[in-house]
Amino acid sequence: MLSKLMTIGYCVKCRDKRDIEGAKPYTMKNGKPALKGTCPKCSTAIFRIGRG
Repeated sequence: MLSKLMTIGYCVKCRDKRDIEGAKPYTMKNGKPALKGTCPKCSTAIFRIGRG
């Protein structure tokens, strides 16, 4: 289960830190782990690079 601190990311459209809605582990093309989800306010995709 993901901790609350790890589900916060920066929304580029809102220009603010937001909770990542529907956060799921994701592996980027270069093999690095990340979290992928959406902003609850504007529905823009949010990525948080690092262990998820």
